[in-house]
Amino acid sequence: MSYTEIDIRTSIRPTVAEIDLGAVQRNVGRVRDAVGARVRLFGVVKADAYGHGAVPVARALEPLCHALAVSLVEEGLELRAAGIRAPILVLGAYYNHHQDDVIAERLTPVIYDRGDLERFAGAAKRVGRRLDVHVKVDTGMSRLGVAPGELPATLERVGALPQLKLAGLCTHFASADVPDAAATEAQLATFEAALQAAHAQHLTGVIRHAANSAAAVRFPAARLDAVRPGLALYGAMPSDVVRLAGLEPSLALRSRIMAVREIAAGTGVSYGGTWRAARPTRVATLPIGYADGYPRHIRQAFVLLAGRRVPIIGVVCMDMLMIDVTDLPESALAGPVTLIGRDGGDEITVDEVARWAGTINYEILCGISKRVPRVLRDAAATIPLPRIPLSVTP
Repeated sequence: MSYTEIDIRTSIRPTVAEIDLGAVQRNVGRVRDAVGARVRLFGVVKADAYGHGAVPVARALEPLCHALAVSLVEEGLELRAAGIRAPILVLGAYYNHHQDDVIAERLTPVIYDRGDLERFAGAAKRVGRRLDVHVKVDTGMSRLGVAPGELPATLERVGALPQLKLAGLCTHFASADVPDAAATEAQLATFEAALQAAHAQHLTGVIRHAANSAAAVRFPAARLDAVRPGLALYGAMPSDVVRLAGLEPSLALRSRIMAVREIAAGTGVSYGGTWRAARPTRVATLPIGYADGYPRHIRQAFVLLAGRRVPIIGVVCMDMLMIDVTDLPESALAGPVTLIGRDGGDEITVDEVARWAGTINYEILCGISKRVPRVLRDAAATIPLPRIPLSVTP
């Protein structure tokens, strides 16, 4: 299948994000190898597929994952409008008054508030449908979810609403990527106790899921019936504590030089003049800035040009940034500039950029703005999985 995209922006400004959909698909295989063939994969494509483009990534993942997962109702609607037919789990949405849209587009909501049970039941009754729902348990994230002590009453209420079927129970780990495993093990124990409460109420056909990328790789006991890999699909891990061999970065960020000038020693560069030339310097300007998602407060950072590391100088501007190309030959200046990705024998990873910016790799990927065109490489789905619903038939 081909994802060739025509975008006039790519013929004007040279700043693009190259998305390797084949790498995304191969990363699915590596996650599957790690968790085992009996565990379902819910591929997470929230936040525009972590900045990679939700629709093309969903198309690449659809044959390879048992279901897709988003965070917002709007994200699920976008995928349905693009023709994605896979089951879609909505992980943490503010549903407002859009229960009818969720039902009409066959999205599966995660319920974290008992009031939503009533609202979804009412909406399902109006259209004569029975709706599968997943219930989220707050085991220690303190963000969303039913408190463990309130779960029995919540499940009893689900059972009393004929328009709803409990299809899943889930939770989310707060610390699966930190060195100390105790917090995750405690959350898992709390979740296991909640599952026992579900069994006590004779509920069957319930998918249990808890593990994000870090937990899926690091905690085999957390894999349960399904895992929800996100970052790993895009070739990264949330910390050095968690490693999965063979992951391939699936995004490269590139641009080209738009202007070159010679400045004297002592001359300042960019806003505030915080960087000053220690020698006569050749400064090249790139048409990419923090409005494109490249961090403004990055420090001691580099790009790749002609296979060599070239320093970024001065403060990153909204639409531009500057690099020191004094030591490069004139012939090198016409080539592509790599801000994330490989050039020759060197590579700048998203983890490096995150360290230079004092943040995490998630923020760098998700922060690449919509005004940067995504240039897509073809993907060939070769390991299709059978389509299954987001529930288990007992």
